[in-house]
Amino acid sequence: VQLQASGGGLVQPGGSLRLSCAASGSALDAYSVGWFRQAPGKEREWVSCINRSDIRTYYRDSVKGRFTIFRDKAKNMVTLQMNSLEIEDTAVYYCAADNGQLCKVVITPDLTLDSREYEYTFWGQGTQVTVSS
Repeated sequence: VQLQASGGGLVQPGGSLRLSCAASGSALDAYSVGWFRQAPGKEREWVSCINRSDIRTYYRDSVKGRFTIFRDKAKNMVTLQMNSLEIEDTAVYYCAADNGQLCKVVITPDLTLDSREYEYTFWGQGTQVTVSS
């Protein structure tokens, strides 16, 4: 499967953006799909994931309640709706897919959710999100 992320842009704090991860070559609902982001000078970090079955979704603590991940099967796409954006959300956002049934999330020693890059086989190119006043 080939992935293409889009929808990034410049937005003021408190604003919203909708990122899309479009798939070609295969049906995206055959994969668990995650979003990652990389801010300048920082390591890439996991943001969210949706199971192949769509029953479960997962979020890192800092975006919980503000971001929503969902599928549009008709468009063969996974969307990350981002509301109440903060300056700290500025990053390049990547979507990634894994052909496992479930999102491979872990609980860190400080009891937060995380997911590792190596769990995802397929990656799209990034899309830049800039939150600035």
